[in-house]
Amino acid sequence: MLRPEKIDVVAEIKDRIAHHEISILARYIGITVEQVTLLRKKLREQGIVLKVYKNTLAKRALDELGLSEAVRFIEGPTAWAFSKDPVAPAKVLKDFAKDVEAVGMSGGILSGRIVTKEQLHALAGLPPREVLLAQVAGTIAAPLRNLLGALNAVPRNLVNVLDQIRKQKEEQQAA
Repeated sequence: MLRPEKIDVVAEIKDRIAHHEISILARYIGITVEQVTLLRKKLREQGIVLKVYKNTLAKRALDELGLSEAVRFIEGPTAWAFSKDPVAPAKVLKDFAKDVEAVGMSGGILSGRIVTKEQLHALAGLPPREVLLAQVAGTIAAPLRNLLGALNAVPRNLVNVLDQIRKQKEEQQAA
């Protein structure tokens, strides 16, 4: 039988997974206090929450959410990074792992779907959300710009033709 504190922790894990776009499980064995402090600071700057839960309680929460397959990512000391931005935590953790090999992404849950370490690394390679939105807007706007350029060219070309006719008539009258 679970104690009320454990029930609350399981509920917290389930709530965080449900209310965040991404939940990344990361190993953090052999990391110093200074390194953990630095990692938490970097994550906090991006609006990412880093939590450590007992593995048995995390497994119970995953089972209750129907995400039992994600249990394979829980091995040894495991930290959870929760974020509404699906790219930011993967980027921060990937960059941090370059300096501190003791930290590494194991897998995660993206919008209710299980993602592997490889998929998280690919996600970390994406540009930030704002850049992606700007690229989409640019792609949508390009045909409109081209159409506008073509529509502006018609009167401009007409004016050029009329100006050339005027010059020819002036030359003919002068000759």
